[in-house]
Amino acid sequence: MRIGPFTLARTKSLTVGQGLSPLSGRGGQWWPWVRESFAGAWQQNVTIEVSNVLTYASVFACVTLIASDIAKLGLDLVEEDRDGIWAEVVAPRGQAWAPVVKKFNHYQNRIKFIEQWITSKLIFGNTYALKQRDQRRIVSALYVLDPQRVTPLVTPSGDVYYQLRRDDLSELPSDGLIVPASEIIHDRMICIYHPLIGVSPIYACGLAAMQGLAIQGNSNTFFANGSQPGGVLTAPGIITDETAARLKAYWDTNFGGVNVGKVAVVGDGLKYEPMSQNAVDSQLIDQLKWTAENVCTTFHVPPYMIGVGNPPPYANIEPLQQQYYAQALQSLIENLELCLDEGLELPAPYGTQVDLDDLFRMDTVTRADAAAKAIGSGGMSPNEARHKYFDLGPITGGDTPYLQQQNYSLAALAKRDAGPDPFKLTAPAPVPALPPAPLPTKDLAAQFKAALHRKAVQVELVDAA
Repeated sequence: MRIGPFTLARTKSLTVGQGLSPLSGRGGQWWPWVRESFAGAWQQNVTIEVSNVLTYASVFACVTLIASDIAKLGLDLVEEDRDGIWAEVVAPRGQAWAPVVKKFNHYQNRIKFIEQWITSKLIFGNTYALKQRDQRRIVSALYVLDPQRVTPLVTPSGDVYYQLRRDDLSELPSDGLIVPASEIIHDRMICIYHPLIGVSPIYACGLAAMQGLAIQGNSNTFFANGSQPGGVLTAPGIITDETAARLKAYWDTNFGGVNVGKVAVVGDGLKYEPMSQNAVDSQLIDQLKWTAENVCTTFHVPPYMIGVGNPPPYANIEPLQQQYYAQALQSLIENLELCLDEGLELPAPYGTQVDLDDLFRMDTVTRADAAAKAIGSGGMSPNEARHKYFDLGPITGGDTPYLQQQNYSLAALAKRDAGPDPFKLTAPAPVPALPPAPLPTKDLAAQFKAALHRKAVQVELVDAA
């Protein structure tokens, strides 16, 4: 049976209750129905809603920073050669699945698709991408689903299915649709309670975010009240409840909110005494900073990257970027690549690879220095260095790596060391004298006449003596 672009022949008769167990909600397995931000929160009716937590600046900043940083990186289709080196496939021919790597669906470009993928994973702990196949069963599109409208299901035999609710944008026509795991790419955060359910970092930092929101709310009320804390009106004698209520209503109406600062005239010994602590006494800034740092800790983001505190006093920014990549991005990127490779069912030796060069951008001086060292050490050819560090095209003769002549291979040095005198400590043997060079064969007659003339002159000199 086909519904829209999806083939659902394997699952048309499956419903919850016929051998399928949901992993979320009541009756689920491994996943606790009551999730508390602290012990006893449920009994005190303290709840943490994702929609509320996302209004805290530090949570929003961490989620958007990580998602945008990964989304801005290039995603390439690569091929592994016989030497185990992955290289980008510029124009693959005869591969029907290649276009989906560049355009995942009809309403999202690559950046927005990956941004939604990572955002869903960070906020809800799970990303569900529905596959669209063509008539050849080749994956031709991917749709990231609302994680709140997807429920993982497990059969008694261990088979995994997913129950999907209606989603018009992804062309899902009705609620209760069940598809096998082969039609869903499920990327999840760390799985604490069940291997099919990821746990969002918000699970750990939600209370700190709510505390930060409470501090900001109190601060907003404080400044809305003219930066004046609440207080107590006291009388020297006993007053009735009606009188107390009347005085309170009169004071709130005439000297609270926008009327703060007006002159109050009281009699009968009434006194006003402030009761709440001001922002300085309650260390408001320090408390806000702590909650923001707690949020950064759960997302593994260095606090200075979202404006909390000062950056480390290092002149080179590259080590800081390396730390940020290793802590916050690497796991998400590696999981993204692996999920796409397996989900798109790419045949060997093809795969997907995120281009990390866009993350570690160097300044001009650093790029020039790195390129010179790479070429001088023989690690790169000039054309490779031009492409990697300057995004320039190849030049004639630049495909060969260069190395200085005084560098020797380890095999040559080992052969030298195996000799009787590898460092030439004894005097070298005398070099035999070379035989005299033969006379040139040109103008032999002239040379012979000159030799006879010299001989004749010598004879005349001897006779004269």
